[in-house]
Amino acid sequence: MQEVWQFLVKGGITMIPLALCSILGLAIVIEKSFSLRRKRIIVPEIVNVLENIKGPDDIGLALSICEKYEGPFANIIRAGLQNRKLPKEELKEALTDQGRQEVNTLERGLVMLETVATVAPLLGLLGTVLGIFKVFNVIAALGVGQANALSAGLSEAIITTIVGLFIGIPALVAYNYFTKKAEDLVLEIEKHSSALLRKVVSFQMDYQVNSHAI
Repeated sequence: MQEVWQFLVKGGITMIPLALCSILGLAIVIEKSFSLRRKRIIVPEIVNVLENIKGPDDIGLALSICEKYEGPFANIIRAGLQNRKLPKEELKEALTDQGRQEVNTLERGLVMLETVATVAPLLGLLGTVLGIFKVFNVIAALGVGQANALSAGLSEAIITTIVGLFIGIPALVAYNYFTKKAEDLVLEIEKHSSALLRKVVSFQMDYQVNSHAI
């Protein structure tokens, strides 16, 4: 452990922002690993009750189930059920507006993770430049024969590059993974909300036909 600490200390002052990037990136990865779990977003009970809506009398039960849960999926479906008496276009707009808000919730933190993936290698490059600059200063002052004096700058140049890439590459992989996962969840939510819209509109049409018949 002490050897690792000494290795990192040799990276110089650039290691401080790199450490912050590492902590931030890890925190976002852990949070998204929990918050983007499919069962946590696409609540099975809500899916089940939506599939079993056969008529207007079933709306109340579906609404009560949605009110028991929080999250993007529950919020969108609840918005559709609460606005079920609106005309088709207005209901569709209400679902779309709610969907935009919930997408932001699903994607929260991903921009920061992308920033970490971009900034960490650049910080590593900055550390490399600073290390090389120190090497040139030593050469200018003492000449090229002082290996011990040159080693500090060379170590800083190499270590910051390694650490920057070590943080940036996993962060980029995690960003792409969670972005794809969020997109898949959005598509699944859209599928269920579209099915709900079709059912509600069909109930409205049946009601209008029955009203005219009476």
